[in-house]
Amino acid sequence: MANAPMRPVALWDPVIKTETRDDGTTLVWQDAPLGDYPAKITDRIDHWAAETPDRVWMAERGVGETEWHEVTYGALRERVRSIGQALLDLDLSTERPLVILSGNSIAHALMALGAQYVGIPSAAIAPAYALVSTDYAKLKGVNEQITPGAVFCDHMEPFVAAIEVVFPNLPRLGVDGPGLAISWDDLNATPVTDAVDQANAAITPDTVAKFLFTSGTTGTPKAVIQTQLMLCANIEMVTDCYAYLRDEPPMVLDWAPWNHVAAGNLMFNIVLYNGGTFHIDAGRPTKDMIGETIRNLREIQTNWYFNVPAGFEMILHEMEKDPEFAKFFFAEMKLMYYAGAAMAQHTWDDLKKLAIQTTGEEILLATGLGATETAPFALFQCEPQDSPGNIGVPAKGQTLKLVPNEGKLEARVKGVNVTPGYWRNEKLTEEAFDEEGFYKLGDALRYAIEGDASKGFFFDGRVAENFKLQTGTWVSVGAVRAKLTDALGGLARDVVLTGDGEEKLGALLVPFRPEIEKLVPGGKDMADADLFTDPALRDVIAERLGSYNAKATGSSMRVPLAMVMVEPLDMDKGEVTDKGSVNQRAVLRERADLARAIYSDDPRVIQSKRT
Repeated sequence: MANAPMRPVALWDPVIKTETRDDGTTLVWQDAPLGDYPAKITDRIDHWAAETPDRVWMAERGVGETEWHEVTYGALRERVRSIGQALLDLDLSTERPLVILSGNSIAHALMALGAQYVGIPSAAIAPAYALVSTDYAKLKGVNEQITPGAVFCDHMEPFVAAIEVVFPNLPRLGVDGPGLAISWDDLNATPVTDAVDQANAAITPDTVAKFLFTSGTTGTPKAVIQTQLMLCANIEMVTDCYAYLRDEPPMVLDWAPWNHVAAGNLMFNIVLYNGGTFHIDAGRPTKDMIGETIRNLREIQTNWYFNVPAGFEMILHEMEKDPEFAKFFFAEMKLMYYAGAAMAQHTWDDLKKLAIQTTGEEILLATGLGATETAPFALFQCEPQDSPGNIGVPAKGQTLKLVPNEGKLEARVKGVNVTPGYWRNEKLTEEAFDEEGFYKLGDALRYAIEGDASKGFFFDGRVAENFKLQTGTWVSVGAVRAKLTDALGGLARDVVLTGDGEEKLGALLVPFRPEIEKLVPGGKDMADADLFTDPALRDVIAERLGSYNAKATGSSMRVPLAMVMVEPLDMDKGEVTDKGSVNQRAVLRERADLARAIYSDDPRVIQSKRT
């Protein structure tokens, strides 16, 4: 596998500079400046509508549908200008922005860009805050922070109960449903006046383009300001990295929710910026929905593909069974990008192996690091690696600051892509930045090769997540979670570590049902409570814990105790986001009884076969 050639692809070739201060703080940056970018992202709508008006900008279809519903760049410009006029007529503004409660859809995209085109921010909110939550607490927090002027739901009916509680007096906009202030047809055909061009011309780099809310895993979600400068500079950073997209417009199929920064900024805007085509994937990386993603991937040939590791694992299994699907998937692929969780070594190896078997070439598989506050692209890795986890080097136009902190290197960043702060919250804004104006990511990093920043970095845990054992030994939570998840061989999609103040580490396992079903006879027909406590599963977990611990060095790495969490993680309580990221602190807070039980004689505890 190591001898296979890398598929040719134009990517950045960074020249890295560093400066280390007397106190051990190190600055890392790229020597070359960032290239030019427009003053506002909607300039690209005007550009592509003039250059390629008949090219498809976005396409969607529902689960099981055959035909794709498409919008061209020419139609995009006409429709966002009409929608922008309608929003101006409703007197929306930065002080009265548009709330979007829908999942991903063409209508959602048109509303967001229609608002941006006339300088009105929008805020895409996780639909679960309205559809899953029982008290609407997070939705109420959103309302209090940004005081919206209208609410949009693609299909209004499921959201009515939440809207009547949280947004009772706001105009309702949508494709269908009760109480719409303007019909969808009228919204898209509103006569455009000079006010649209005047509002568009008044947009500056400092204009607020949108609000993105943090996941709210530690309380009320925070409204992160996203300016036009941030969006435009950041997508130029991405395009500088994935340089081939300047000549080969991105062909994207993606499911990730636009209320998160990775999909809502990076995935969404890389297509618009480079004149590509975005196919909305109605599938998900879950047992019940991955079939829809695979159906779509059999028809849409992408030239770069994003998914969470669990999604890649499911797609990989299908490709191994169907070589023709693998051939189609890899044919035009230049880069595969994972995020949201650590990728297991076996998934990494099998993806690369299958690509080589299918094409004769290695295809770049990589990840990076970013945050809602960095819009999100901050670091990325473009060098071929033997194992997952290297997050790369900082993008052009940005400086990485590494500050010694409790034996770790705390990461901070400064650049044109970094938010000016949190909307109407000076205290949180002040706390988020250090005395030099660097945003504090809250992550720790370690050198891939000690002292050589040009070789990239590995995520070394959240600074606030790390804890000490009873012996005073520090535990690097992020590193152990990644290694243990990998060692469990796909049985857990993530783990949450316990052991603060205890003699030894324990792990609460987030089960990955598709893999467990293969292991347990009759598993497909079993309820979660029976499947996740089956003796066959317990025995295999005990064996794999033993194998992991046999290679672990020291008490800060060994995990002799584990317990499978039967009850699913609760997004309303902040344990998991709607894209599947697991929050260590929130799970420990909400499941304190399990964290205590793991150190008792509770029969649910699984003990390593050898430690």
